[in-house]
Amino acid sequence: MTMEEIKGTEEIIKTYKEDVEKLAKYIPWLETKSGNDVVSSYRAEQSTFSFPVYDSTLMSLVKEAQKTKLMNRNYHYTYSRYRIKTVKEELGLIHGATIREFGVLCDILSKYVLGGMTRAHIWREGVEKRIFLEVLTKLKELIEFWDKPLA
Repeated sequence: MTMEEIKGTEEIIKTYKEDVEKLAKYIPWLETKSGNDVVSSYRAEQSTFSFPVYDSTLMSLVKEAQKTKLMNRNYHYTYSRYRIKTVKEELGLIHGATIREFGVLCDILSKYVLGGMTRAHIWREGVEKRIFLEVLTKLKELIEFWDKPLA
């Protein structure tokens, strides 16, 4: 590993470690959930419309994630650059990611957090398809691996 790569890695750890630790507390909850468990419908007595009601823990995760440096409103560019079209491709990138693809992981998380603000079904999909779980687990794994003093 070159000196530039070491400095880049140290900067990633320094910048994102605290945010990853905040979101990592949701990993056990995500492991126990499936998509159907995080949303229910509410219909008022005299209304023909029903509204989705999301699990409070999911909403806490989304709100906390929105406040982190992990969010990137330009996540679309990563999806275009890597030609990501399916959940299978997202999961493949997540599982194969190294510290160099830390930004890609952040962009995948951003899609599911920020995209859910306008299309709320994306939050359910993020839980159901295990995207939230896999991304947070990988981010935590990378931070823990690289946050060691160099010999």
